[in-house]
Amino acid sequence: MIISALAFTLMNVSVKQLQHYSVYQIVFFRGFGSFILTMAILKQLKVPVLGNNKKLLILRAIVGTSSMTLFFMSLKYLSAGTAVSLRYLAPIFSAIFAIFLLKEKIKPVQWLFFIISFIGVLTLKGLDSNLDTTGLLLVFGAAVLSGLVYIIISKIGKGDHPIVIVNYFMFTATIFGGVLAIPYWENPVGIDWVFFLTLGIFGFIGQLYMTKAFQIASNNLVAPFKYLEVLFTGLIGFMWLGEVYTIWSLVGILLIIAGLVMNVAYKARDKRYTL
Repeated sequence: MIISALAFTLMNVSVKQLQHYSVYQIVFFRGFGSFILTMAILKQLKVPVLGNNKKLLILRAIVGTSSMTLFFMSLKYLSAGTAVSLRYLAPIFSAIFAIFLLKEKIKPVQWLFFIISFIGVLTLKGLDSNLDTTGLLLVFGAAVLSGLVYIIISKIGKGDHPIVIVNYFMFTATIFGGVLAIPYWENPVGIDWVFFLTLGIFGFIGQLYMTKAFQIASNNLVAPFKYLEVLFTGLIGFMWLGEVYTIWSLVGILLIIAGLVMNVAYKARDKRYTL
C-alpha cells in the first residue's frame, strides 16, 4: 500500500507539472499508458477482454473517466495535497449511495466520523484563504463520482477480472481524452515527455499494488496506509512545487483524513465482531 501511495503521488505530481497542457491531453496519456499495460496482462493471462457484465463495465468506465477528468482539472486551482485529501471524501459519498442503491445501513457513529471529515472541509473553505471555489467544486464532483464508482464495482463483484475492469476504464479514458484533446493538442517538449509517458505507468503501479495489498492483508491493516498519498503529495508539493499550506489547510486536511481512517477502523472492527 505504501508503494501504491507513492506511485499515485508521483502521478499527481506529474499532472501538476503538466497544467499548461489541456486536461484532455493529460487524460489521454494517463489512459493510453495504462491501457497498453492492461492489454498485455490480459493477453498473458488469456482473460477475455470484453468481460461479462458489459453494461456495468461501461458505466464504471464512463463514471471513472469523468471523475478522473474533474480531479485533474481541480489540480489547476488547488494545491496537490489539498486536492488529494478532498478527493478522498469519496467513501462518504459511496456510503450515501449504498443506502439507496445497495440498501446498506450506516451506524450513527459512522455519521459522526463523516461529520468530522466535513468539518475538515469547512475548515479548509472557511479559514484557508488559498482555497479556490472552482477547484473545490471540481474536486467535490470528482469525489462524488468516485464514490459512485465504488458502488458500481461492488455491483460487478467477482463477475469480472479486476484487470478487465481497469482495462475498460483506461480504454474509455484514452478515447475520451484523445478525441477531446484534438482541438487543444500541443506536442510535448523536453522533460514534459517524461511526465506524460510516466502518467500511465505510475497510475497502473498504484492500482496494481493497492489491489495486491487488499488481497494479502486485512482491510483494517492496509486501508489507513492509503491516505499516505495525502502526506506524500503534500510533502513533494511543498518541497518541489513550492506549494504553500497554511495552518488551517493542514488542520482541515488532518480532520478529513482522521474521520475517514476512523470510519475504516470502525467498519473493520464491527465486521470482526459480527463474524
